[in-house]
Amino acid sequence: MSQLVDRTIAALRAEHDTLAGLARTLTDEQLALTSGAAEWTVAQVLSHLGSGAEIGRAPIARAAGEAVEAEDNQTIWARWDASAPRAQAEGFLEHDGRWLDLVEGLTPEQRSSLTVDLGFLPEPVPLLTALGMRLNEVANHSWDVRVALDPHAGVDAGSAAVLVDLLAGPLGFLLGFYAKPGELAAPASVVVPGAGLVIDDAVTVVDHVESPSATFHGPREAFVRLLSGRLKAPHDNGVTVEGGVTLDDLRRVFPGF
Repeated sequence: MSQLVDRTIAALRAEHDTLAGLARTLTDEQLALTSGAAEWTVAQVLSHLGSGAEIGRAPIARAAGEAVEAEDNQTIWARWDASAPRAQAEGFLEHDGRWLDLVEGLTPEQRSSLTVDLGFLPEPVPLLTALGMRLNEVANHSWDVRVALDPHAGVDAGSAAVLVDLLAGPLGFLLGFYAKPGELAAPASVVVPGAGLVIDDAVTVVDHVESPSATFHGPREAFVRLLSGRLKAPHDNGVTVEGGVTLDDLRRVFPGF
């Protein structure tokens, strides 16, 4: 697990460096573009990631022994929502950077032993779970920003590889929140890049499937976007599903967040 913690932190650093480099160049007109999350502009996606970093830093800092006095979430969200687009982009740079400085500074012992009380789950979770949830947010919302400027953008390949491993392990519970297995008429086992997808009474990502009923043909980043509801036309070029289910069937199971 310690190796997966390190891989997750490295993926988050790569995501930040890519998105921060882009954010610094955005014009006011680009900040106002509709993002890959159709209800948000590019600036609003950056605001979402920035406020999430501000909120998410506090419980990890507390777990690491830092005394933290944090505002309540509603106050933080209201402050970010009231900010101008340029300030939202600049706030993302500041707060995501501070979040990364914290987690990159954790000792090997802390990386393997810390548990984090996120406040909205029934009990504290291992650090890896908190980091993985952040990567799931950042990787998908980074795509939301980048695809507004480049229709051929994909989820970062390194992040996609880490996320598939996380979803086959400690992040598997997330699929229970946003997958709708009842949308399929019958169970399905799908070969996907680097893993398998099993849909029956629940949805699980597994290491492999013995007797697949279908095969997903496409890169791992496209599979990650499928799970988050982002594998939609015109951003699904070249992706096909062969066998007992169709790509449209799978899209109904994963409506997105």
